Amino acid sequence: MPTLARAEQLLSHDEVRAIVGDGLDQMDLAGKRVLTIIPDGTRTVPMPLLFETIQERLRSRAARLDFLVALGTHRPMTDDQLSRHLGREVRNGVAEGSHILNHHWSDREAFVDLGTIPGSEIAKLTGNVSREDVRVGLNRMILDYDHLLICGPVFPHEVAGFSGGTKYLFPGIAAPEIIHFTHWLGALATSYEIIGRRDTPVRRVIDRAAQMVPRPHSLIGLVTAPGDQVAGVFCGPTANAWEAAADLSSQRHIIWTKKPYQRVLAVMPEMYEDLWTGAKGMYKTEPAIADGGEVVIYAPHIREVSYVHGRMIEEIGYHCRDYFLAQWKKFGHYPGGILAHSTHVKGQGTYDAATGVETPRIKVTLATGIPEERCRKISLGYADPASIDVQQWRAHQEDGWLVVPRAGEMLYRLL
Repeated sequence: MPTLARAEQLLSHDEVRAIVGDGLDQMDLAGKRVLTIIPDGTRTVPMPLLFETIQERLRSRAARLDFLVALGTHRPMTDDQLSRHLGREVRNGVAEGSHILNHHWSDREAFVDLGTIPGSEIAKLTGNVSREDVRVGLNRMILDYDHLLICGPVFPHEVAGFSGGTKYLFPGIAAPEIIHFTHWLGALATSYEIIGRRDTPVRRVIDRAAQMVPRPHSLIGLVTAPGDQVAGVFCGPTANAWEAAADLSSQRHIIWTKKPYQRVLAVMPEMYEDLWTGAKGMYKTEPAIADGGEVVIYAPHIREVSYVHGRMIEEIGYHCRDYFLAQWKKFGHYPGGILAHSTHVKGQGTYDAATGVETPRIKVTLATGIPEERCRKISLGYADPASIDVQQWRAHQEDGWLVVPRAGEMLYRLL
């Protein structure tokens, strides 16, 4: 497996191009129909460089070369968004002779049933957290190709521990059942405990589901740094390449602190268009915030809770895991992914069923374009984004305040 990774020195674009090219040359793809599975615009990765390199190396070798955006349950990308994402014009879903496809998770006809992981096996994989049978469905487009080429970055992740690898299959291009199951499984374990850990119950289930995929798959796994820079590239068999990338990500993307922070200002970049995606500012800082502390998600450009799931989220609000478990008859019919998102944003906490009092471990405040009334309705704090003075926050560093620029990818944890 060709790899090149540097913990300190970043790779040049020419080095990235050479590593990816060498990796592709060693894959048995001649005459094959290749479906490349790529991230959407909510991930930091030099997609124009990768798209160009894959096209150069495979266009003449492969019988067919197309790209599928692993959206999970995110919004489909328009041609204009895809053009910016790939660095070349996409018109009617086509660029340079390749189809650029969106994953449509809500289309029941879009999936092929790969079978069921029985509850007895799920119990072993999850340490008895769940004993539920899990149906495994995947985008049926995979059947039109001979090889799946997964291409994307690896970061600490609130549900799986680390993103990337087989996660681009489940939930990236998966059916709703396994998406909701894995997300709620992560919520039961809590993001606080899972994020930044390589071996998690969710990752075990995802990897088991990937064994049922009836097509071979390989990985181009990247570890990136701010500004579309690259710290490492790993090409080869999906499991091996992902493990190497996750190891480097644990070095590059986790900041350890001796003292917990009292207040954190998570400054969200515009690639996060709603709270559904922009809440990563909470996930990545929660483990380093003191009991009773606060995280402020600062994103004046965010005006919606979720463009896809907003109605259900506004029905249930944001609450800790125990709030839902204590009232399962009331909330159990909601999709697991929706409940999981709610608990991830609210963070750890307790709920007293006798008194109806919920006590979150920390406070979550939105300084966004979402009005105060809506914030209160969904049980989150509100701050006028115009009142946020970043320099003033930085002046309180000695008081345990932290400003995280371009939040959402670097994970903060206590030693």
